[in-house]
Amino acid sequence: MLCGLTIQNVVLIETLSISFEKGFNALTGETGAGKSILLDSLGLALGARADTGLVRKGTDQAAVTAEFFIDDSHPALALLEEQGMAADRNLVLRRQLGSDGRSRAFVNDQPVSVGLLKQVGDMLVEIHGQFETHGLLDSKTHRAMLDEYAGLDDTLPKLWKEWRANEKALKEAQDNIAKMRAEEEYLRQALEDLDALSPKQGEEEELASLRTRLMSREKIIESLSGADEGITEADSVIGQTYRLLERAGDEVAPILEALDRASAEMQEAAAQLQSLSADLEHCEYSLEEIDDRLHAIRAQARKHHCEADDLPQKREEIAAQLNMVEAEDDVVAGLMKAVEKCRDAYIKHAENVHEKRLTAAATLDELVSKELPPLKLEKARFVTQVEKLEESQWHAHGFDKVQFVVATNPGAEPGPLNKIASGGELARFTLALKVVMAEVGTVGSMIFDEVDTGIGGSTAAAVGDRLSRLARSRQILVVTHAPQVAARADNHFIVMKSGDTDITTTIIPLSELHDRREEIARMLAGAEITTEARAAADKLLETGS
Repeated sequence: MLCGLTIQNVVLIETLSISFEKGFNALTGETGAGKSILLDSLGLALGARADTGLVRKGTDQAAVTAEFFIDDSHPALALLEEQGMAADRNLVLRRQLGSDGRSRAFVNDQPVSVGLLKQVGDMLVEIHGQFETHGLLDSKTHRAMLDEYAGLDDTLPKLWKEWRANEKALKEAQDNIAKMRAEEEYLRQALEDLDALSPKQGEEEELASLRTRLMSREKIIESLSGADEGITEADSVIGQTYRLLERAGDEVAPILEALDRASAEMQEAAAQLQSLSADLEHCEYSLEEIDDRLHAIRAQARKHHCEADDLPQKREEIAAQLNMVEAEDDVVAGLMKAVEKCRDAYIKHAENVHEKRLTAAATLDELVSKELPPLKLEKARFVTQVEKLEESQWHAHGFDKVQFVVATNPGAEPGPLNKIASGGELARFTLALKVVMAEVGTVGSMIFDEVDTGIGGSTAAAVGDRLSRLARSRQILVVTHAPQVAARADNHFIVMKSGDTDITTTIIPLSELHDRREEIARMLAGAEITTEARAAADKLLETGS
């Protein structure tokens, strides 16, 4: 429920804080006192469209903070958790609006988008006014309202999503196979060419290196031969030196050992030179053969738009594509079977949902009809139409089109609310519907803006009675000019405007019975409160308690 509202620099309000209680809260006051400013301020905190006209003249920024207390299972907590935000049962929504039109939104002092703020706000508060363009006037909301009343779960949207996902997979498979079949001849030739070439990973680099070596083979062989002769001569010199030093005695033993090691190293170097020379002289490939293979490998890489080292992988991909073409009947048959299974499951559940909607619609129409006569709508009819759609119009929530229609005159055909009902009638239809649906839904606070417009006497009393009943399961805030409605409230607030030049709006809770009587008497009598008005106010308060 809405626990508190703090407003700063909004139109006529400089600074205002107000605490609300559960149950039925009535806001009254003279016309022009600023009751609509309170609703506009709350709407701003709930993510409504920002209007720079709300910023108090002479200030740079307006700010509104709305504090809520909700259940642990409230869906707003799950929504915030999905966004990576920690939240508990105390939820604070805040909005700042600059005179330049820039707006900032916060949830529990964490910056959020205005879109997310509105999503959370819509889960917390419903606002109903005689000139609202959403709610009952928007037929797109009617199906959701009926489903909420019928207690339907989200199984059908999940089945729809699964069905559509399988259809998409089938189409993609068919498109891919059609494309591959059109390229089948090309793919088979490409596979044949790659198999004939049989490229190896790293082969291009090896061949390029070998080609470089072969191109300078003669020069290298000549150099290796000269080096081998030099090593042989050096080894001969080492041998001669060794034989001369052998006669010198034990003092030169370390030198002899060093010459032994040098001789061994010389012999090892000579062996490696001879091996390398033999490799070059007896190469498996000729330079021409290496050039031809390098050209073939690089041509295939260009053809398939890849690196030479990726050709083996490309070969496997082409083989897999051809296998899919060959196995297309099995692939498509499997996907078609999955699509058909999902479609059957969707239709079966949609039929079940359709029947539940028809049952819920009949019950809803009957109960709403019982609420209409006391609301001065005794000649009106409320009908929930549930119409099956063509398959091309099926959707995630089934194949039903749901619409609330009304007829306000006997014998007239029911029609859309926005074409049949006036603003005041629409507000009362909404009230009747909400009273019937009071036990379902998660929105904890409902606001009715002048739901009593154009009525009085027993009809206004009936409105007050229904708001009081609705307040047993919801927090209700009502802006009203009807004393019969205000008298039924659990909590009564008066909105007042003061000041001659610097005009401000304030709101005062009427906690004393005397103060409530005076305000209701004013609503009955006008500017001059009479003894008779006070007596009538006492009677209304006694009836409403």
